[in-house]
Amino acid sequence: MERTLLKNFELEHKNPSVEALRRWRSAVTFVKNHRRRFRMVADLDKRVEAEQIKQGIKEKFRIALYVQKAALQFIDAGNRVEYKLSSEVRDAGFGIHPDEIASIVRGHDNKTLNDIGGVESIARKLLVSVDGGVNEESINSRQQIYGFNRYTEKPSRSFLMFVWDALQDLTLIILMVCAVVSIGIGIATEGWPKGTYDGVGIILSIFLVVIVTAVSDYKQSLQFRDLDKEKKKIFVQVNRDGKRQKISIYDIVVGDVVHLSTGDQVPADGIFISGYSLLIDESSLSGESEPVNINEEKPFLLSGTKVQDGQGKMLVTTVGMRTEWGKLMETLNQGGEDETPLQVKLNGVATIIGQIGLTFAILTFVVLTVRFVVEKALHGEFASWSSDDAKKLLDFFAIAVTIIVVAVPEGLPLAVTLSLAFAMKKLMNDKALVRHLSACETMGSASCICTDKTGTLTTNKMVVTKAWICEKSMEIKGNESADELKTCTSEGVLNILLQAIFQNTSAEVVKDKNGKDTILGTPTESALLEFGCLLGADFDAYAQRREYKILQVEPFNSVRKKMSVLVGLPDGGVRAFCKGASEIILKMCDKIMDCNGEVVDLPEDRANNVSAVINAFASEALRTICLAFKEINETHEPNISDSGYTFIALVGIKDPVRPGVKEAIQTCIAAGITIRMVTGDNINTAKAIAKECGLLTEGGLAIEGPDFRDLSPEQMKDVIPRIQVMARSLPLDKHRLVTNLRKLFGEVVAVTGDGTNDAPALCEADIGLAMGIAGTEVAKENADVIIMDDNFTTIVNVVKWGRAVYINIQKFVQFQLTVNVVALVINFFSACITGSAPLTAVQLLWVNLIMDTLGALALATEPPNDGLLKRPPVARGANFITKPMWRNIIGQSIYQLIILGILNFDGKRLLGLSGSDATKVLNTLIFNSFVFCQVHSACIMP
Repeated sequence: MERTLLKNFELEHKNPSVEALRRWRSAVTFVKNHRRRFRMVADLDKRVEAEQIKQGIKEKFRIALYVQKAALQFIDAGNRVEYKLSSEVRDAGFGIHPDEIASIVRGHDNKTLNDIGGVESIARKLLVSVDGGVNEESINSRQQIYGFNRYTEKPSRSFLMFVWDALQDLTLIILMVCAVVSIGIGIATEGWPKGTYDGVGIILSIFLVVIVTAVSDYKQSLQFRDLDKEKKKIFVQVNRDGKRQKISIYDIVVGDVVHLSTGDQVPADGIFISGYSLLIDESSLSGESEPVNINEEKPFLLSGTKVQDGQGKMLVTTVGMRTEWGKLMETLNQGGEDETPLQVKLNGVATIIGQIGLTFAILTFVVLTVRFVVEKALHGEFASWSSDDAKKLLDFFAIAVTIIVVAVPEGLPLAVTLSLAFAMKKLMNDKALVRHLSACETMGSASCICTDKTGTLTTNKMVVTKAWICEKSMEIKGNESADELKTCTSEGVLNILLQAIFQNTSAEVVKDKNGKDTILGTPTESALLEFGCLLGADFDAYAQRREYKILQVEPFNSVRKKMSVLVGLPDGGVRAFCKGASEIILKMCDKIMDCNGEVVDLPEDRANNVSAVINAFASEALRTICLAFKEINETHEPNISDSGYTFIALVGIKDPVRPGVKEAIQTCIAAGITIRMVTGDNINTAKAIAKECGLLTEGGLAIEGPDFRDLSPEQMKDVIPRIQVMARSLPLDKHRLVTNLRKLFGEVVAVTGDGTNDAPALCEADIGLAMGIAGTEVAKENADVIIMDDNFTTIVNVVKWGRAVYINIQKFVQFQLTVNVVALVINFFSACITGSAPLTAVQLLWVNLIMDTLGALALATEPPNDGLLKRPPVARGANFITKPMWRNIIGQSIYQLIILGILNFDGKRLLGLSGSDATKVLNTLIFNSFVFCQVHSACIMP
């Protein structure tokens, strides 16, 4: 304990004085000794004595802490580290040392930050503006001085390391020893080079087995390295040269102004500039589950943490290995993939088969040896032993060891890994990035997919196609519709509508390199901004954006289902704007702008008329968004309220169904997979989209989240199997549905999601599928598969490959068990009856090479076919080796043993073989027949 604390102390405080170190050691030692004493006393039953000692220790403990505090204060006062700027930093014009700025953020040093002058002063020292961001021309110099935003990775393993690993197999080592002894005895008895043939043959076989195994493992490691690079492709939005743009986190430099919103990953260490309700999840660094509220008082943001709620801007101060995350990565070695459930199951199968093989090997060796000794005794040669006899015994031992090599199916885990790695590589080409190996095999068993609507079933390219303003409905089809809307709408209503669109948004209109307008933001917000621009408003030049002051913001999230903003007017007044789910916003309104543009009361009958319009829009598969405002006349500090608003407009946003989705859903249904849509949209919109996709069928149930929440456990058992659409759902509704499907009904559930709110359901599901385009980093982090094109058709490909993996491994297991049974039985019974084994050590090693490596490569990498989707999904807990597989294994084994038995026991007579080499010729024929029989067994479907 003392050493650890002292080491941390010395790391935190550069060059502490001797006196300070002495005090520190004294304080730590004192505390350590008395803690130990108190723990000992606390275990005793003498409460009075313990209490007295406790009081004394408390006093001494307090003194020790004062000593420690004094030592720290002494160091802070007299030994504060002074960072001297190097000539390189000064020549570049920067005014702060890289280590100094890193230590301020990493140590959450508010005092030093305030002494320097806050974030504005830090920005000036870094030669940036908190609004404009970094100048593109200075990026190279920033990277040279402050570093690149990359982490030192564990060096990849070389090919020779995989060769060395393959050579560590115990049975191969025993065979190598046997080969060397065989060469020595062979040269002594038969001379050079004839005496080396058997031994060299074994060595060459071992060499080929090792090389093929090493090549397979090495290629697999290269595939995983490519997949790891894909997983780390994260993009963020920054300000550079006064323009907002999207860049990779690896291109982040010190001084960048980064925009953060819910679900983003903090790309580097930095300082908070501005924002609203910014909650950061620091559990990846601190282990604390409670989120941290970031504001001017707590302005420090750390790399690797995630935005749980809110939005804000940060100034990047530290990148790469200087960040807190980088320091942590230095102490960690990234582990490999955990074994998948199928690999674990097959490892158990391999162990049992290996034990059976060991038993057969020992019995074969004992039978051959006993028979040989008995024959020598019968011939009166027991007392005389020659080198030929020793060589025969060595051959018996080599055969026994080789039986173990063949019997131990080390190719099973290899086949699984190869099949999964091959599937992962192919799926990456098909726009699906598999983050966890087990997802491939599990997806083949999926019996239910709970899918999101927006961006998965639909294109996620939203456009306002209909609007209801001043109690008038109109289609929006380009500039002509916009001109018509402006003509029939009063200037006051149009002005307040544009304020509601442009003030209450987290999106932004920026100019690209070609000078064209580009909207950065969520699809829904982008559609509203595009609608505002269509009405003739200029985002940058619009007066409200420059003159009006934003006082407070409540960002959109899946629980509130609305976004609100409080705006300070130029005349000193305050106005609130709110937009969001139509039913929620309508309940907050008690006034409406009528057909004359006047603000009038909104009684129940008028509200019912608005609800009818909302339902009419929704039945046309439009996402409905309401916009409202409220004048705030409070003299004290105003807050955003949830009532008293004036209804401005209703807009209908069209998000077309993706091409091919309907066919993909029908394919899933035919494959025995139930599709359920879980969305936050209006139930009429959800039902319209579900019908268009062919998802909502006769007898299927569409339910709203609040109704689902109110169901009792008994009702859920009856209702859940019929649910096909769940609308207006909260994150916990989705999580509850997934949990019940898995636990109550034993379903293997896949879940798609794109937001931070989907993370609980993605974790709970058997397979989590996150959207690569619309998905937040939090959703991707909690997912097993990332759908790079956000397309439901890609999910069907994942299912198909998952089933292919499962069936390919079944083929390989069936093939290998057949080979094992035949090889073990024919050698054992031949040894018992004839005293010799027809399959020699070299031949068995070649069989092992074909079976465990080349067989795995051939069978485990077979691509999927459409017939796989006509099979039902594999049930949870189903036996891996099925009844048809046992039938094929037993049938093939009997058929092969009959052929090989006839050849072995009566082959010379049937084939007319005679002479000194008749046995060798017969054994060669037996071996070739054995190999060709396996080719046939490999072609049988399980």
